[in-house]
Amino acid sequence: QVQLVESGGGLVQAGGSLRISCVASGRTFSSYAMGWFRQAPGKERECVAAISGSGGRTYYASSVKGRFSISKDNAKNTVYLQMNSLKPEDTAVYYCASGVKGNWNIVPVPADFGSWGQGTQVTVSS
Repeated sequence: QVQLVESGGGLVQAGGSLRISCVASGRTFSSYAMGWFRQAPGKERECVAAISGSGGRTYYASSVKGRFSISKDNAKNTVYLQMNSLKPEDTAVYYCASGVKGNWNIVPVPADFGSWGQGTQVTVSS
């Protein structure tokens, strides 16, 4: 069973940066896609970034493209989300997710991911 533990969330001012991390355990990290989702109060969970098992393919939601960057370190079983130029609308609980396979079809959706972390709160003040 895959276990995911996020860290690095917190409070930051608009325009600032934050990096959140997720350590995975329980299976071969490099064989599966990893994703970062977020959910704000009253809104659906959305994928903000994803990276394939090989690391050769990435996805970014249009709302974060150019500001967020996803990366992974297979030696550390860790996936990162670097968030720059943060905006108040980025405020949400951010969840790390482990894919059911190494890739996704067109756009990553929750059904492509079978294991989830507990979430980490990111709050951006204006």
